[in-house]
Amino acid sequence: MSAISDAPARSKGRSLRPVPMLIFGSRWLQLPLYVGLIIAQGVYVVLFLKELWHLFAHAFDFSEQQIMLAVLGLIDVVMISNLLVMVIVGGYETFVSRLNLKGHPDEPEWLSHVNASVLKIKLAMAIIGISSIHLLRTFIEAGALSSGKSTYTETGVMWQTIIHCVFILSAIGIALVDKLSNDSIEGAKQQAAH
Repeated sequence: MSAISDAPARSKGRSLRPVPMLIFGSRWLQLPLYVGLIIAQGVYVVLFLKELWHLFAHAFDFSEQQIMLAVLGLIDVVMISNLLVMVIVGGYETFVSRLNLKGHPDEPEWLSHVNASVLKIKLAMAIIGISSIHLLRTFIEAGALSSGKSTYTETGVMWQTIIHCVFILSAIGIALVDKLSNDSIEGAKQQAAH
């Protein structure tokens, strides 16, 4: 009985051979990538403040439609920023090292059950949300297509809609593959238990 309970303790203190240590340590090469994304997050904060100031400065000059488009732009920046946080925190936790936030009052709820599969689905949903905001902005501005004042063309609107639908189908595909994978793992566990 003691040999079984001592096995996990010995494996934690065990050192790796040089090649496995190099391969396992290579995950730290991702650290500069996550730091770069943190810098990009700072750029998005500056962009948000700039857009917010622009909206505030023209609050009395803008039409309702222009205000709505500016607010959608702010929402777009926030959603992209949320996507960055998910990639930075979730990716670092999943692929580089544990953050050890257990019990911290600010620990994100989703972080407690994040893995590569969950992260893919969350990212796909965030991309669909961002695409939805862009599509909504396009549809609002597309009202000016007949006047010739719009920056969009009918073909551009059509392609943006098709791309959005492809994002949705991709997310459904990712979720379906994930479900099938989890079902097969559960089936194997139940079969091994019998």
